[in-house]
Amino acid sequence: MSTEQNTAVESEAAAARLHIPPGSPFVAKVLHSSETELCSNPHDFALGEGDLVVIPTKYGKDLAEVLGPVSESNASVWKNAQPVDRVATDTDLARYRENLRREAQAFDSCRRKIASRRLDMKLVAAHYILDEPKLLFFFTADGRVDFRELVKDLVSEFRIRIELRQIGVRDESRVLGGIGVCGRTLCCHGLTDKLCPVSIKMAKVQNLSLNSMKISGPCGRLLCCLYYEHDFYVGEKQRFPDEGTRIPYDETVFRVTEVNIISRQIRLSGEDGRYLSLPICRFERDPRSRRWRILDGLPCPGSDPAPTE
Repeated sequence: MSTEQNTAVESEAAAARLHIPPGSPFVAKVLHSSETELCSNPHDFALGEGDLVVIPTKYGKDLAEVLGPVSESNASVWKNAQPVDRVATDTDLARYRENLRREAQAFDSCRRKIASRRLDMKLVAAHYILDEPKLLFFFTADGRVDFRELVKDLVSEFRIRIELRQIGVRDESRVLGGIGVCGRTLCCHGLTDKLCPVSIKMAKVQNLSLNSMKISGPCGRLLCCLYYEHDFYVGEKQRFPDEGTRIPYDETVFRVTEVNIISRQIRLSGEDGRYLSLPICRFERDPRSRRWRILDGLPCPGSDPAPTE
């Protein structure tokens, strides 16, 4: 590819980015923890999707990536927005890269000290704050851990402010990242850090296996995507007979045993021992009696060639 073609491709990519005008709120992802922050831009410079900025976080000023503008601008959005400090400079980026090298060394040192003191904790990550002489260590543990002596050991070695923060197993997956069973980046790391409650009932609604190994993520908790897809399945199933519904058809009564939203098929078992698998389009609800009935005729266009009857 020629230089002119490369320039054209880069120009098209830049034009396709979401631009955030000065004064508009936006969302940014903190690089070291993958936490998202609501930010505002009080300066006169324009920002775009993918830009690196320095923003205030609960840990201190740190590097973050601009994800995109906020779709709804209301009073509550502006009230909670953190003002961006600056666009990341070459000095900031060089310091960040150097910190990554130092963090690997700090992680190994801290892990050795944890082992020597026989503390029941698992070290997850180490991070140097960009604009402050502060070193963070994230860890998981089943209960409370007395790490006061460990902090003294770390302070004597690194000679800066040390903070140890205990996080949950879902937060660990968010910080470390990884690939889910779907082959994509973990939602908590690449999509959102707002962890929603997930229940086994959501898996039942989606006709998934209740084997915990198949519906759990690397964190050992139920998959976050069960929550994201739950409303779709609930809405779709309201249009069709519930499992257990009894429907008279062909001189007997059939009971709905499964409603498959993806394949658009409904399975039924009859009192005479027969089993049916019919396309959803052959089911109709009487507007007066509110009872379901099965229509005779050919399968819907685009469905399987013939139902199993």
